[in-house]
Amino acid sequence: MNSAGRRSGGGLLEGFYRVIMRRNSVYVTFIIAGAFVGERAVDYGVQKLWEYNNVGKRYEDISVLGQRPVEE
Repeated sequence: MNSAGRRSGGGLLEGFYRVIMRRNSVYVTFIIAGAFVGERAVDYGVQKLWEYNNVGKRYEDISVLGQRPVEE
């Protein structure tokens, strides 16, 4: 009864297994690439959040720092 109630195309997890997890080399590559992309996404998000919360407090935002006084 289990196999009769299932669709012939398979579910999302079965497709994921067929594409990614069947071979160890593909699975390890997927994990490493996912970790790299995830790290970049988290880094970008935290950087934007930090910049948003510190507008006007950063060195780049203060116009008089790093400028020499104008001699007349």
